[in-house]
Amino acid sequence: MTKGIKSFFDRAFSGDLSTSGKILLSLSIIWMLVIGYLTWWNGINSPGMDKSFKWDEWFWFGVVPATVPHLLIFIWKPNVITKCVKAAFKDDN
Repeated sequence: MTKGIKSFFDRAFSGDLSTSGKILLSLSIIWMLVIGYLTWWNGINSPGMDKSFKWDEWFWFGVVPATVPHLLIFIWKPNVITKCVKAAFKDDN
């Protein structure tokens, strides 16, 4: 399974992704970082005594919206997920 993940990251960072794939991946990462920063800033500026990072807010407002477009691609383009699964479980021995 790690070979499939490694091949995805190799492909993602080598420039083999399509332009729309690069845009979608970049927007997802930027979204999670911005929401993480806003969650941290909101925690720092809260009037209460608890100044900790709110992980539940970051998960629901950062991670979930960033991953849903990828899940929708897997639903509407099943051949993409089939290729990913086959690559993940491919035995190179």
